[in-house]
Amino acid sequence: MSGPYDDIINLPRFQTSHRRMPLYERAAQFAPFAALTGYENLISEEARFTDRRPVPGDEEARIINENLNIISQRRAPTAVRVRYFIPDERKSGGSVVSREGAVRWIDRVMRRMIFTDKSEICIDDIIALDIAEKS
Repeated sequence: MSGPYDDIINLPRFQTSHRRMPLYERAAQFAPFAALTGYENLISEEARFTDRRPVPGDEEARIINENLNIISQRRAPTAVRVRYFIPDERKSGGSVVSREGAVRWIDRVMRRMIFTDKSEICIDDIIALDIAEKS
């Protein structure tokens, strides 16, 4: 039985004069194409949880203000424990952080509490403030 390709089926395979591409380079042309560059980063950012800004009640706000006044009147650094809110830079919400340290002074104009290590906390972000030793 004869077929339509009998005249070419046994011819030698064509050899090109170009150098053969290494397997590594050949494989690269079949690598997956990232049509949505950055899409995975957006999805993971959207899935990241943030907390809502807690609002201290009247009693907590009174205690915070009382302790801020005590710290303001002292000449020496005051050891404190503070819980405060850090707003998230990328989306609404943020996180609540606790910290212990020595407060150097209270800047009422800029509304910030400045520690001896020169770090600062915005007074408006404070949720709870305890003085280590009230005297």
